[in-house]
Amino acid sequence: MKDKTCANVEEALRGVESGAVIFVGGFGGSGIPARLLAGLLAKQGVDGLTLINNNAGAGEASFLALVASGRVSRIVCSYPRMPGNDVIRERVRAGKLAVEVMPQGTLVERIRAGGAGMGPFYSPTGYGTPLAEGRETRVFGGRGYVLEEPLRADFAFIRAHRADQSGNLVYRRAQRNFGPVMCMAARSTIVEVEEILPCGALDPDAIVTPSLFVHRLLGSPQ
Repeated sequence: MKDKTCANVEEALRGVESGAVIFVGGFGGSGIPARLLAGLLAKQGVDGLTLINNNAGAGEASFLALVASGRVSRIVCSYPRMPGNDVIRERVRAGKLAVEVMPQGTLVERIRAGGAGMGPFYSPTGYGTPLAEGRETRVFGGRGYVLEEPLRADFAFIRAHRADQSGNLVYRRAQRNFGPVMCMAARSTIVEVEEILPCGALDPDAIVTPSLFVHRLLGSPQ
């Protein structure tokens, strides 16, 4: 098995360039890949980024610092109004940031569809509301639906609890959140973990994301 462990955050982030579309895991304050975000913030000259995250960083300092620095051009999320996220609203009002908002279930289903190789799908959520304005809609069986596009990304930044050296992942409780579907829908998945174990050390029944969907691992600092 290939050892996917990276020596440092710089190695983990190699190839992340301007214009990249990045899934960022996390639900509230749980499972945010803070070291990867801090490393991206320190990586100078990378801008024009699109960040796809459930609640726009949940106030995470590096996420918001990336936005404040002007290096993020677009955010896709379900809830951009967490405490401390004022910088997002300020940049939207100034016309310097685009934000696409959708229901949380729609967000995760669009990511799941992207990872499964599916095409567009119809969802009843949002039909007849401002979220459906300008969108293709259909009525099936007397119920209205909105056409949704799959979401895919160049990279996924994920946090997990444990991994083996080949990239099999075990999550801890709410840390799991969007990680499994984001790993599947990204061209390259980068995971920060608390502990990296030898191959074969993880209980197979506890593995949620198999190594097939993981490309680089960043362990905790020694």
